[in-house]
Amino acid sequence: MPHHLMNLRHVPDDEADEIRELFERNEVSYYETPPSRWGISMGGFWVHDDDEAARARALLEEYQLQRQIKQRERYRQDLIQGNAGGIWYRLRQKPVTTVAASLAIAAIIFLSLMPFIRL
Repeated sequence: MPHHLMNLRHVPDDEADEIRELFERNEVSYYETPPSRWGISMGGFWVHDDDEAARARALLEEYQLQRQIKQRERYRQDLIQGNAGGIWYRLRQKPVTTVAASLAIAAIIFLSLMPFIRL
């Protein structure tokens, strides 16, 4: 029976490539189904064997822990260098886009609530 190891929806290409390399390096016999263009099927990494699934899950767990540490450090460095941040960073970097998106959000909220406000 197939075992689904990991969903590929919203997975960055570099992460998927690293997982493929991890499986190849550790000789995990896996197969991959790509996510659909319309978002209907999720795609993912699969194995057939129960023992192989347990081994692959252990490898994925260790990989995800290491990736989490690496990405948090990368984000911390970006914050220190001023390359990441919240709304104020985005407003300074792309003011027109940020203001346009904010106005669009406000208009959608207003139009959605207008029938209720008139009651």
